Amino acid sequence: METDKILVQSLNLRYGTKHALKHVSMKISGRSVTAFIGPSGCGKSTFLRCLNRMNDHIEGVRIDGKVLLDGEDIYDRRVDTTLLRKKVGMVFQQPNPFPMSIYDNIAYGPRLHGIKSKQELDGIVEEALKGAAIHEEVKDRLKKSALDLSGGQQQRLCIARALAVHPEVLLMDEPTSALDPVSTMKVEELVKGLKEKYTVIIVTHNMQQAARVSDHTAFFLEGEVVEFGPAGSIFSRPKDRRTEDYIMGRFG
Repeated sequence: METDKILVQSLNLRYGTKHALKHVSMKISGRSVTAFIGPSGCGKSTFLRCLNRMNDHIEGVRIDGKVLLDGEDIYDRRVDTTLLRKKVGMVFQQPNPFPMSIYDNIAYGPRLHGIKSKQELDGIVEEALKGAAIHEEVKDRLKKSALDLSGGQQQRLCIARALAVHPEVLLMDEPTSALDPVSTMKVEELVKGLKEKYTVIIVTHNMQQAARVSDHTAFFLEGEVVEFGPAGSIFSRPKDRRTEDYIMGRFG
């Protein structure tokens, strides 16, 4: 039985005079994959970053509305954003491993949150690397620099780094756009497996990818959610003409 992990109510975001997100409301199920699609500049990545308050760092941003995670409003001023981002992890478009060893990349977050025991860190590193389907490829070179890995391996390492702090939600902003087709397929397979434990939300410009990996899909256009529902329905029987036009490649 799917339950609502995230409930968004009438979220608006403005950068100065630009109204970038308009009255966005959405229920995101736990332990599922939700994809956001839409043309460039439609608000999908901006909305993704609202879900762990990454937009807080941008000057002049104003946000109103509610984002409830397990029933608690993440925009309540008492919320500790460090703990929020532990619970809601993020993987970016470009792989961004730290210039340190593979092991230290994974252990970085747990150490930050107070874990010191080598035995415990060893276990976390192994579990995270297995969770990101990269353990077999790197287990014999954990002390080597993460920067020596291929692009696809670096992205899976970044996914492992996010998993190491035991998040509940994983946000992925076009995680395969910088990768070759083989690496893309590995990350897609990984995403489908991750929903057994995590709530995964992925922004993608690749509609075939959204159709392959997601349970639910939201189509964004000019800062609004035009349509949101089961992926099968969105891609085969869209209710809104604009969704159909986008999926059929008539614009975007």
